Amino acid sequence: MDRWATFDCYGTLIDWNGGIGRELERLFGAARSGESLRAYHAVEPQIQREDPSRSYREVMTVALARLGAPAGEQDALGRSLPKWDPFPEVPAALEDARSHGWRLAVLSNTDGDLLEASLERIGVDFDLTVVASEIGSYKPAPTHWNEFFARSGAESERHVHVGASLFHDIAPALALGLRTIWVNRLGEDAEPQPDVELHSLTGLSEGLDSLVP
Repeated sequence: MDRWATFDCYGTLIDWNGGIGRELERLFGAARSGESLRAYHAVEPQIQREDPSRSYREVMTVALARLGAPAGEQDALGRSLPKWDPFPEVPAALEDARSHGWRLAVLSNTDGDLLEASLERIGVDFDLTVVASEIGSYKPAPTHWNEFFARSGAESERHVHVGASLFHDIAPALALGLRTIWVNRLGEDAEPQPDVELHSLTGLSEGLDSLVP
């Protein structure tokens, strides 16, 4: 049977904080950049919970409106997202995982066209994608994982989920009994404990192989 690795995209593969942070700094000024980013982190999941049928573009637009962006700029994140860059080590780490025989999938809280643009920037082929706009659900709800297993036919014993967010990815995956690799890019304390902790995607293949030989 195939070995499958599923990934969060934004924050794990694509520099989500960097992309959002640059737009927030442009809109609200450098002096408020840290405060604005913290506020965005708080408001986005609230909006996703209020109406999971919203597209991610709509979620970002509503979030900027609530943060006080002017009407002509409330779609700024949706406009800029396709240009956000992957973390430097990501393409090589993913290609190495493929060379070790892993099949790759993305489970993302986004829209299909936005994810497609991001995966083009990464430049590595993925076997399957599941996005929020297709399924009417946002992580940490379990629907992404349920849809992945239904589409792929993967066995949970031969699967690992990789993510940077404890809230959106690691905690719900562990609750489902799945193996996890936490990409702790921000130097946070882990609660709950993942199976493997990395600080970038460097070492991905070794971590995956240690969990599913």
